Amino acid sequence: MEQGEYPLSDREYARIRARVYAEAGIALSDAKRMLAVSRLAKILRRNKFASFDAYLDFLEQDGTAEDAQIFVNALTTNLTRFWREEHHFVHLATHVAGIIAERKGAPDRRRLRIWSAGCSTGQEPYTIALTLLDRFPELARWDFKILATDIDTAVLSKAMGGIYPGSELHELTPEKARLFERLPDGRVKVPEAAASLVSFKPLNLLVPWPMRGKFEAVFCRNVTIYFDKRTQAELFSRFADILTPGGVLYVGHSENLGSQSHHFQIVGKTAYQVRATHKTKDAA
Repeated sequence: MEQGEYPLSDREYARIRARVYAEAGIALSDAKRMLAVSRLAKILRRNKFASFDAYLDFLEQDGTAEDAQIFVNALTTNLTRFWREEHHFVHLATHVAGIIAERKGAPDRRRLRIWSAGCSTGQEPYTIALTLLDRFPELARWDFKILATDIDTAVLSKAMGGIYPGSELHELTPEKARLFERLPDGRVKVPEAAASLVSFKPLNLLVPWPMRGKFEAVFCRNVTIYFDKRTQAELFSRFADILTPGGVLYVGHSENLGSQSHHFQIVGKTAYQVRATHKTKDAA
């Protein structure tokens, strides 16, 4: 049992783990126990719950969908920055260059869809938009859209604003930093031309996906590390199905496709292209 303002028994932690797994597929390890205590204790304190058991009883018996979402939001981790794992955006530009060349003579095929699955506070989808618009200005005349989803509604609210501390640009090259608008208070803003390409939506990756069309690229980076092997395998198989022929899946540097690698061929550092032999299903 953890000692402190809100002691956490093994049984209570087992309840927390079971709930967040059922709600979001997140597999909390023993190493995440103190993180769970520190994050959930804020909710207990704010709402005057006497214990973790009392809070969990409330969620199970009287909690609303919003209360359930707050619980999940508290246990998700959001670490991101602009041009994180830059090699993916270099590869994406090459991938899109091939698509543009292939569809150049077919105006009715000038459609491009990219999905940022686990977009956090928005740096990833905005980096996609900024990179591609800067490299290919003609995409402004295409049917080009970026879907950005996350299970954490709090980070989505921040992402939608498209405004960040000026410190976000400190590690960027001058060429990249120039792509942002500077605000009088020192913050920076994603220009409307790029921001308008991105649609932010809440989505739990474990439920049926509402999207009907397919994507030329999917970014799902440093998300599946929180899932168990079975859940990872199911997700990678579904990503293969929702990608267009030749579409590319980008995952985090510590992730691999495991048992689902037969659906893909590696085309770059943690970049995987759907194999020509893969028989895709209709997107959910």
